[in-house]
Amino acid sequence: MSRVLLTGGGGFVGQWLARALLGRGDEPVLAGLGGIDDAPWVLSSDERRAVRWISVDVRVQDQVAAMVDLAQPDLVIHLAAIAFPPQGDADPALTYDVNVLGCVRLLATLASRRKAGVLDPVTVVVGSAVQYGTYPPAAMPLTETTEQRPLSAYAASKAAQEVAALQAYRAHGLRIVCTRSFNHSGAGHGSEYLLPSLVRRVKALKPGEPLTLGNDAVRDYLHVADVADAYIALAERGIAGEVYNVASGVGLSARQLAADVLLHAGVHADISTEPSLVRPTDIPILIGSPAKLMRDTGWMPRRTHAQIIDDLLHAA
Repeated sequence: MSRVLLTGGGGFVGQWLARALLGRGDEPVLAGLGGIDDAPWVLSSDERRAVRWISVDVRVQDQVAAMVDLAQPDLVIHLAAIAFPPQGDADPALTYDVNVLGCVRLLATLASRRKAGVLDPVTVVVGSAVQYGTYPPAAMPLTETTEQRPLSAYAASKAAQEVAALQAYRAHGLRIVCTRSFNHSGAGHGSEYLLPSLVRRVKALKPGEPLTLGNDAVRDYLHVADVADAYIALAERGIAGEVYNVASGVGLSARQLAADVLLHAGVHADISTEPSLVRPTDIPILIGSPAKLMRDTGWMPRRTHAQIIDDLLHAA
């Protein structure tokens, strides 16, 4: 049994990870802002009772150090972040403080504890596919050797987090694995994101009303449960100092996802483009190769995007 510290543990992915860890007999320690009852919970009441909660603000070094000392982790999965890109771009200073310096504070604490001989956990630092920026369709699927060209403050903060994490690996010998995680969704995902938003809006459509879209961007989607499995596999079998795409290798357009949501919901509606929803800086296509992740860990995705949609519809 391993004690696993999940920073940002009250978030959507953190709770799915906690569920997967409980199923393995591990001891998840969730850390996040506020109290255990402040998060919109994915976990059942029984699962919530089975996890530990630590209140922490990653902008405060003393709180980060106290979190590590309380948790005494064998493994850390660092999820704490400003995670919604428009929110990140609206306040770049806050985004860098949380996403970059929050990670730096955590790794500095782990480095000091390792030097003292009291802790040496494997640490998975979770990044984002948007670190890559824009590439033409012919370049897909992107591999980990692709140059990062972040376009937004959010994407740049995640790229900077990765640089800081790999520096800590080289300088301090911390056992760090980094991810560039492509889109993922499932029950409990915030309604501001595309797939949950589509489900919510499809269920609210009136007869004859069209379903409106903005950009018809192509994205690579995984079920959140497969992402949780990937992070655990990387913690156990990933190579320290390496970066891994967490991806399916398959691209789906927003229009195709909208059509599938309508189909699974049993709703008939036209799909139209709403110019006010179009974002001129959106990345047109983003598909990742999972070959390195599969090769090094044996991980394989086990769920389809149709299962994501069904789970979201059932949860709604």
